[in-house]
Amino acid sequence: MVEESRPDTGSGRAGMRTAGALVILLATTGFVTASYVTVVTFGWMRPDAPWVPRVCRMDPDTCSSVVFSSQARLFGVPNSVLGQLGYLALVTAAASGRLFTAPIYWVAVAMSLGTVALGLYLAYVLLFVIRAPCVACFAAHVINLALACVLLLAGPGYH
Repeated sequence: MVEESRPDTGSGRAGMRTAGALVILLATTGFVTASYVTVVTFGWMRPDAPWVPRVCRMDPDTCSSVVFSSQARLFGVPNSVLGQLGYLALVTAAASGRLFTAPIYWVAVAMSLGTVALGLYLAYVLLFVIRAPCVACFAAHVINLALACVLLLAGPGYH
């Protein structure tokens, strides 16, 4: 049997390392953002703490109204806590070098696409139902979309 050679698509080891580093960067940023929302959600920090950069502060008319809405929970768990767990899982998988191996890659893709779909719904709710611009929320949605793009563009690292 003659083995067929495949063209180099740029998704070799170097490509996987770059994609893995991007996942770590994006997921760490997402984790920090989700952690801020979580500590506010549980009342461990005031939403308008003076040491928080002004653009990130949760004013009563913006992020605070979103964080304490019914849409900010999935099955009773705050979305930010679910985000923290997801981001931590991605960082762990990428840092271990196993993110692009089966079945971890496919679980990460499914989780990522589900998060993007949920994010589209939540962005709609932010804009048209609650009508509250939340910088932290939109930042998380952009991070989740970027993570999905990196995962899909990098593809699985096994052939």
